[in-house]
Amino acid sequence: MVYNQREYLWLKGGVFYFSRHVPNDVQKHYERPRIVICLKTSSKPAALKASRSIASKLDDFWLQMRLADIDVPASHLLLRGKPKEAYTSYASSLSDALATYCSLKGTDRTALFFTSAKRNIGYVLEHLGDRPIDTYSSADAASFRDWLITRGLTMSSIARIFGTVRAVINLTIQEHGLDCRNAFASIYLPKRVVSKRKPMPIDEIIRIQKVCLGIADERRLLIALISDTGMRLSEALGLAWSDICVDHIYPHINLVPHPWRQLKNSGSKRLVPLVGAALQAIKTMHRQPLSAQFLFPSYTNTMRCNGNSASAALNKWLKAYTGQGVIHSFRHSFRDRLRAADIDTELVDQLGGWAVSSVGQNYGSGHTLQQKHKALEKIVLRHNNPNKSMLTVQCVT
Repeated sequence: MVYNQREYLWLKGGVFYFSRHVPNDVQKHYERPRIVICLKTSSKPAALKASRSIASKLDDFWLQMRLADIDVPASHLLLRGKPKEAYTSYASSLSDALATYCSLKGTDRTALFFTSAKRNIGYVLEHLGDRPIDTYSSADAASFRDWLITRGLTMSSIARIFGTVRAVINLTIQEHGLDCRNAFASIYLPKRVVSKRKPMPIDEIIRIQKVCLGIADERRLLIALISDTGMRLSEALGLAWSDICVDHIYPHINLVPHPWRQLKNSGSKRLVPLVGAALQAIKTMHRQPLSAQFLFPSYTNTMRCNGNSASAALNKWLKAYTGQGVIHSFRHSFRDRLRAADIDTELVDQLGGWAVSSVGQNYGSGHTLQQKHKALEKIVLRHNNPNKSMLTVQCVT
């Protein structure tokens, strides 16, 4: 027998019970959708008094739950970069979140990982201040994006910065079990058209190879080595003399990861045939005094490879000989030269250390060193008579 619904009373066996349905918006906090409490009385006046008291306390409690689930009202009116003083947060500050991120994710990482994380979080600290991570709003994140754009950063750089900020905050939310959202998680980043890096023209490659082999210093021999192997700059830069096999019937490089230089992917570990300008560069270095463990000791030691410094120096020098190319353009040209020689796509991927494009490429032992060497011999550039046009390019067949 149920009395007036607003009284939330239920009579069973001569004893009154309080019975009330839990509202849908707060049911996630309860194990059951209905609250039933024995009032331990058979007197209706006493039961009504107890029922109204319980209902009133529940209404107040549910109101607090609803307020806790919504953002701070009118947070968009707060001054930029100012903490929400009316809101007491117990979440970690962004600087503490960065420390947690570096501590947990930094195992076996290079110095570049820590430098990038600190720099990217530093941008947020500079513009928005160091605050508890749950006090940043979507409006703050949008303001941060616009601030980065006004500083002249490209959208690809801004996307990388936001990627770091999201990762740092997400990790702290998960580790500390916080019930808050990441304000930087869903900010719109406009897409910009990125100009595709162009391969270096053949005539420019020939001219650069001749100049590099003529100067024959460390930087120029590095360029010559890359030009006819298609290796990434970091791959060539981190070579040790123990990786070089010149006396083999097919001279080659045994490209493997080292503590001072890892490889980009599993396919990057490979045998790289030495032909053309690359072979000449290695032979030139062999004739010089070998005073170090590494081919390029100015940029590599047992701790790390300084690829950024090498890239800046080489690109600066290359500008005098090519209008648009950079050191990585040799790798784009390398793929085009293999295409022009009708080299099988699977073999092309193996020569350049590109990720495989199909599952079938993982089957079997792959191409032999002899097959790879013959393929690269087809794209070696003949250095024609300097009195003739440099546009006349032939390939060794």
